Amino acid sequence: MKEDFLHYVWQHQYFDKSDLRTTGGEEIQVLRPGQRNADAGPDFLNARLRLGEVEWNGAVEIHLRASDWQRHNHQTDKKYDQVVLHVVHQADADVHRTNGSLIPALALAPRLAPDLLSRYEALVQAPSAAPLPCAPLLGQVPMLVRTMMTERALLERVEQKADVIAALHQHLGQDWEATAYHALMAAFGFQKNSEPLARLAKAVPLPLVRRHRHDQRQLEALLFGQAGMLIENDETAADEYLHDLRQEHAFLGHKYDLGPTALAAHEWNYLRLRPANFPAVRLGQLVGLLHRRPALFDALLTAQSVVALGEFFAGAPAPAYWQQHFRPGRPGKVPGLGKSSIELLIINVVVPLRVAYARHTGQPDLVESSVGLLSELPAEHNQYTDLYQDLGFEHRTAADSQGLLALHKGYCQPRRCLHCAIGGRLVGGEPARLRANR
Repeated sequence: MKEDFLHYVWQHQYFDKSDLRTTGGEEIQVLRPGQRNADAGPDFLNARLRLGEVEWNGAVEIHLRASDWQRHNHQTDKKYDQVVLHVVHQADADVHRTNGSLIPALALAPRLAPDLLSRYEALVQAPSAAPLPCAPLLGQVPMLVRTMMTERALLERVEQKADVIAALHQHLGQDWEATAYHALMAAFGFQKNSEPLARLAKAVPLPLVRRHRHDQRQLEALLFGQAGMLIENDETAADEYLHDLRQEHAFLGHKYDLGPTALAAHEWNYLRLRPANFPAVRLGQLVGLLHRRPALFDALLTAQSVVALGEFFAGAPAPAYWQQHFRPGRPGKVPGLGKSSIELLIINVVVPLRVAYARHTGQPDLVESSVGLLSELPAEHNQYTDLYQDLGFEHRTAADSQGLLALHKGYCQPRRCLHCAIGGRLVGGEPARLRANR
């Protein structure tokens, strides 16, 4: 048994409450179990209990064994002085606050229904080879519960991405245009080159881009030069176009005291990448976008559909040279920004950016419409989404895909089954609800 099982039991009051008493014999009435605390301190806050004739408002701390209180050094931590009830599986010790006062305890071991324990064990003891801990039991869970949990996980995933955008916005002095610029630069790396592109955005900040975005050649020289992609070598020495860009970069670098380059050539990743995803290709596409789209944030915020966003991205092609070269000095026909890439940008930049802005400005309708964009996109397919689809989960749009990925990463992979509505349904079941006597 893990402690999170007792958290689950206490939160849902899944135990026998007839003649409920502390280990000292004092009668207990649970008026409000409290709210789970995700931060440091007691496990449940703002609980409301009646112990004997006295009503208490305070915290509840939960342990498998009462002696864990000392092992965790709570007796010296003033945050735990607010605890009014110590809920344990086994009451093997008395515990005290920092001032020495005794904390009442409730032992749950004799109050847990055997079938509740058996359902919990069936879930947590699932073979490690099982695709999901609950896979053999999913037939017992209505589709509505699965759908609701996937939607909840989706919203959590979007909120987490929006939190990253909000932190970036704060770091950039609450400048939404700069936030859109930095977020797009990193996203165009499509994971493999996100980090170096994020560094390039810092090396070529938006005010500098704004000065030269009207001149595509200067913008190209700035970004490719600071990216370390214009260094002369055997492949590029005879390329006149690159020679001209090097001269332009040298002039601009001297003008703005930029230094030779911000990144070195070896810092860009090419391993296991298709040529269409090479960093020079993506940087060329960024140059086209920055040149032709002077107001990034406003356009991304006001676009009314996925179609409009697709036109925004696809209608800003890379400079002609980078449509014909996968790498500096290496010719080859390069496709434009593809449909799947645009869809990833909408998922990973546009939606979180709009949600972060909506939360900042207090516009719940904009949050809803922004998340709704995901339902206009086709479903993503990878080893994780295919796994859930094979198990009968709905998987029709990118909203489903993102929800399934969040479900896997946040709940199934770390086996946080009791935090999941699906696991909760399997463990709690209707009989346990009827016995709760609430």
